[in-house]
Amino acid sequence: MRAALMWTVNDLPAYRMASGWSTAGVMGCPICMDDTWAFHLQHGRKACYFDCHRQFLPEQHPYRRSKKAFTKNRVEDKVAHPRLSGDQLLDWVADINLVVEMPLSLPESYGTDHKWTKKSIFWDLPY
Repeated sequence: MRAALMWTVNDLPAYRMASGWSTAGVMGCPICMDDTWAFHLQHGRKACYFDCHRQFLPEQHPYRRSKKAFTKNRVEDKVAHPRLSGDQLLDWVADINLVVEMPLSLPESYGTDHKWTKKSIFWDLPY
């Protein structure tokens, strides 16, 4: 007997556990991944994605050109990051081992090039 997983509805912490992409910190966006405009707040240690959302608006949207309504006083001319295909994601995580021991031993270049903490078990299922 076989079962099929059609879809899941997750919040970000559950997304992190299921996918293996850490959603904490500056590179926490699962769509932008390492190509983000996130920054740390001036008097805190929290990552802020306040201006990052404007890249997903249509090119002629007034919020993309507004300098006064947002921080950093800049016009958003960046094009939204394209979503990676399943094959591209599999190539990226192919060499990452499943992390099971505690404390976590994170893969090389974690936090600088990527935020993968593990290779999800969903890649090993037959499709």
